[in-house]
Amino acid sequence: MTFPYANMTDNFGRDITYLRVSVTDRCDFRCTYCMAEDMTFLPKKDLLSLEELERLCSVFIAKGVRKLRLTGGEPLVRRNVMELVRQLSRHLESGALEELTLTTNGSQLSRFANELAQHGVKRLNVSLDTLDPSKFQEITRWGELSKVLAGIDAAQAAGLHVKINAVALKGFNDHELPDLMRWAHGRGMDMTVIETMPMGEIDADRTNQYLPLSQLRAKLERQFTLNDIPFKTGGPARYVTVEETGGKLGFITPMTHNFCESCNRVRLTCTGTLYMCLGQEDAADLRAPLRASEGDELLSNAIDEAIGRKPKGHDFIIDRRTNRPSVSRHMSVTGG
Repeated sequence: MTFPYANMTDNFGRDITYLRVSVTDRCDFRCTYCMAEDMTFLPKKDLLSLEELERLCSVFIAKGVRKLRLTGGEPLVRRNVMELVRQLSRHLESGALEELTLTTNGSQLSRFANELAQHGVKRLNVSLDTLDPSKFQEITRWGELSKVLAGIDAAQAAGLHVKINAVALKGFNDHELPDLMRWAHGRGMDMTVIETMPMGEIDADRTNQYLPLSQLRAKLERQFTLNDIPFKTGGPARYVTVEETGGKLGFITPMTHNFCESCNRVRLTCTGTLYMCLGQEDAADLRAPLRASEGDELLSNAIDEAIGRKPKGHDFIIDRRTNRPSVSRHMSVTGG
């Protein structure tokens, strides 16, 4: 089925078809590579209402977005977030939206997995960096591994396809990643490993955490047969199949090999700020045009102007001479 909507195309010829929406900057974890332990979150009065978020998403869908991912923070801690999922699901039913997905830490999945499936969510990503309960608590500060594993069980029981996302952290989980991959593949879940990114001030030194995935792949190839494949889920991961496990493994490499040439994504925050690039500070305020008129013309024009400013690429860097993050905002503000 086709729709009479114009695609959003930036100045480099990239069609923008993927919107990631941070429904909250709050999270029930404090992962050491993502947040400071004593985080200051946005005042609730600054957040868009769920109705406003739904209206914004619907305008993007009408302008050519085909895949929408809800993120945070932790999206499932936003009060009444399932009402937003329910409202957005009508675009799945009409065929205007091809996919509605979610990235979560898994802590709330036992509560919401069935409802997500009922509203048309077919797959989700769960962030999980270790299967060691003590190390899990160390990296998340507040998390309980048992709750996340129970959430994954609930998601699979509800028929959701789960993909595991693991941030590769030198000296912390790098030696565990082969076993984490075996575990994921053994349960029918694909896995993606991600390089840590210099976003926001944290308590740790990222130069001590950073592990180039080229090094990780070289180590994996001593144990496994990795075959490159053209498989895509709409995101930036480059995938291989692992002959020994039969599963897929993705690599997201914003530091060692950026994926900007094919970037089809923009990110919307819970305050209505649109970031055209994860690694740049330039942004557009969509809250003002959203609230200035009951019609969507002002909002549509503001989106067009912002897409026209989408940069060719980002400038992430991690080294011992660069102690400050490449961008000041935390990932939880932008949306993972």
